[in-house]
Amino acid sequence: MEKEKLYTFDDIEKQAWELLENSILYYQGRPVGTIAARDPSSTGLNYDHCFVRDFVSSAILFLIKGRYDIVQNFLEETLKLQPTQNQLNAYTRGKGLIPASFKVVVKDGQETLEADFGEQAIARVTPVDSCLWWILILYAYVKATKDIKFALQPQFQQGIMLIMELCLATRFDMYPTLLVPDGSCMIHRRLGIYGYPLEIQVLFYAALRAARKLLICAGNEEIVIGINNRLPLLREHIRNHYWIDIPRLNIIYHFKGEEYGQTAVNQFNIYADSISYINLALWLPKIGGYLAGNVGPSQLDTRFFALGNLMAIISSLASDRQSQAIMNLIEEQWQDLVGEMPMKICFPAVEKEEYRIFTGCDPKNIPWSYHNGGSWPVLLWLLTAAAQKTGRINLAEKAIALAETRLSADEWPEYYDGTRGLLIGKEARRYQTWTITGFLLAKELMRNPEHLGLISFGELDLSDASQVCDL
Repeated sequence: MEKEKLYTFDDIEKQAWELLENSILYYQGRPVGTIAARDPSSTGLNYDHCFVRDFVSSAILFLIKGRYDIVQNFLEETLKLQPTQNQLNAYTRGKGLIPASFKVVVKDGQETLEADFGEQAIARVTPVDSCLWWILILYAYVKATKDIKFALQPQFQQGIMLIMELCLATRFDMYPTLLVPDGSCMIHRRLGIYGYPLEIQVLFYAALRAARKLLICAGNEEIVIGINNRLPLLREHIRNHYWIDIPRLNIIYHFKGEEYGQTAVNQFNIYADSISYINLALWLPKIGGYLAGNVGPSQLDTRFFALGNLMAIISSLASDRQSQAIMNLIEEQWQDLVGEMPMKICFPAVEKEEYRIFTGCDPKNIPWSYHNGGSWPVLLWLLTAAAQKTGRINLAEKAIALAETRLSADEWPEYYDGTRGLLIGKEARRYQTWTITGFLLAKELMRNPEHLGLISFGELDLSDASQVCDL
């Protein structure tokens, strides 16, 4: 029997940095991103692409280490891929979108970048989160380099404007949230999140905050006014209608249906029988709470979605009280939400007939796997950032200690399966880059909490007329 290889924690970090270095994607001799995974036993699909959402943790790490060129090149090259004109063909990419991913293609000895806006992806879903994450990476770059002139270049100002016009467009909707389809974000397969999923609303809010700081050229005033009008409405909408704790649950429990007019309390016509109150009341701590997964007409999705809740803390979309309550819930329900590997992307998993309806019998999203209750190590950095911001460092230390015992030995898998995250994901790729960077970024945030400022926001204050990025 082969002797098990033992690693010290210093060895684990060294290995992780080497793996990150090997994941860097080069285009015309310049580093432009990191590929999704470098699993030697797996080929096919699109794991040789650089995904915008995957690159976020890589970008922050590179900025922390002063590797500004990689992030700068990434921002410049992805911006060139952004469509600037509307297409007449309804099946082509829309104006202002940032691709989900790109890869380097060599033809006749010439390198080009091939972008995927969803037209090659499974289910052909257009990514909504890419353009929002792109603005946040640009914001982090400006914060790290203190080079506001980079963002003031006409092409970048136009790029931000196109994204904002796309997000703030007149639509058949009266809510301040963004209406999006299933599969348009990190949960990129059908999981019953069509409508107003929390993850997109939080990213939308953070991107609005960042864009307001970056759009400082003449001619952008109308968009800035639109951002200023949208931000407080979106913040209050999420804080009020998405929030679930014991007092709020009592109010929802007594909702009356079919209310009409301005005085309606049950504004979304939520039917009380659609919510499992007994289980939820037992699960919620007395001083804990969280933001619901989705709210819409006759819909209150009471699942806990980790990315949305953690980013709500980091971006200050959640109030201070709500942020502490979310961390209280994570601490109290540690075995459910973290278990043996930080942390569950969604809890609880949908099972039985609900699984069949929500996922379409997706064999990858079986209960307690992948997006349907799987555990994703990349969320470690978000948990650490939220813990830093709320002063709950002990939770971050506990989570990092779990990751240190397993990730390297398990060859840095994409995700874990099971109710406690004990099983390596059935179809998980090994040497997944954002698993590696999630771990490394968590360690860097623990060493220097000031790095949190690259991606974090304070409480919203619209009294400041200036939009200049605080450097």
